[in-house]
Amino acid sequence: MSAGFYRAFEDRYRGSRELIKQRLRAYEPFFAPLRTLQDPPAALDLGCGRGEWLELLGEQGFRAHGVDLDDGMLAACRERGLDVELGDAIACLRALPDNSLAVVSAFHLVEHIPFDLLQTLVAETRRVLLPGGLLIMETPNPENLVVGASSFYLDPTHLRPIPPQLLAFVTEFGGFGRHKVVRLQEEAGLRGDTPIALINVLDGVSPDYAVVAQKDGEAAVLAPFETAFHAGYGLALGQLAQRFEQRLVDRDDALRAALAQLEEHTIDSKLRLAGAESGLQGVTRLSQANAARSEELAHALAELSNRVHATEVAQAQAEEARRQIAALLASSSWRITAPWRMVGGWAHAARAALRARAKAALLGAARTLQRWPRVKRLLRPLLLRIPGMTRIYQASIAASQAMPPEAQAPLGDMSPRALRAYRDLQSALKKTRKH
Repeated sequence: MSAGFYRAFEDRYRGSRELIKQRLRAYEPFFAPLRTLQDPPAALDLGCGRGEWLELLGEQGFRAHGVDLDDGMLAACRERGLDVELGDAIACLRALPDNSLAVVSAFHLVEHIPFDLLQTLVAETRRVLLPGGLLIMETPNPENLVVGASSFYLDPTHLRPIPPQLLAFVTEFGGFGRHKVVRLQEEAGLRGDTPIALINVLDGVSPDYAVVAQKDGEAAVLAPFETAFHAGYGLALGQLAQRFEQRLVDRDDALRAALAQLEEHTIDSKLRLAGAESGLQGVTRLSQANAARSEELAHALAELSNRVHATEVAQAQAEEARRQIAALLASSSWRITAPWRMVGGWAHAARAALRARAKAALLGAARTLQRWPRVKRLLRPLLLRIPGMTRIYQASIAASQAMPPEAQAPLGDMSPRALRAYRDLQSALKKTRKH
């Protein structure tokens, strides 16, 4: 590899020193209790790179030493006065005495070495650590599908990804008392119950993880680390997958509920529509009936109007007649002619009474002649000479036959002329009887 390549590569893709130092503070719950093991606690950083971890430990009071095979990376450490050396990590461990260190760290180293050297590193670290001392190994997390399938291979010195379960088992198999998988550097927005999308399942898992293994020791030595080893860290693939699946289930439930509500609303709308259509039909029928009734009422009103008009006309005519009669009665001519109208009325009444009496006399005579045929034969020549008398006689005969006999009118009720005629008839009848 070209001189300076790896330092330039780290500067481009690993991130700034400030960013890396900030990320490394996630280990504070583990390294803070190490001060109870030594004063000051001794630390060895394998593959120290640019020295961010060494710088942080120095700030926390550790006596830190680093080793790396890339002299270009060590130059950045020397620029800051850090205690580093050029050399092999395994050789450096083997040169240290037993139970001499509080912490051994290897950040993004194990993915660069063969697996047998990894096991050797774990074994040698356990030897040099104090009881209760820690081994910290950080590496890219292949649970993050984007990391495991793509970004891991961006570094040309990487050999292969190491799953968390494998690295944890290596420490367990190497004799460490306990270990903890610490997932790191996930997006803060994905923590909690925030709804996630499919892309978050693919690349939202913590992109890095570390296995923190602790060497056995007395209970009092291990007690300060209990909180750190029992806490939860980061996001695993299974967690995000379950949250995404739960989101799908919740969405399906919400869709089913919405569909059920929509169906209910649809049914209700159909019922309302049916009711509206029925009501519309009823309204239409009622409107038609009202139209027919309105037409009948219009005809009745027209007829009533005509009658009212006719009544008004008749009343007007009657009023006009009353007015004319009142005017006539109030006129001077009516008052002047009043005696003449009275005399005329009397004359008309007298004529009517005379006609009635004459008619009664003739009817009586006709009945008498019917009883005496001889008198009838004697009077016939006389009647023929007077045509008017003949008609009167014939009418009297017909009336006498059609009407029942009446009582003879008293002679005092006859007019003088009728009385003379009656007497002449009586005299003629007497003569006839003598013969």
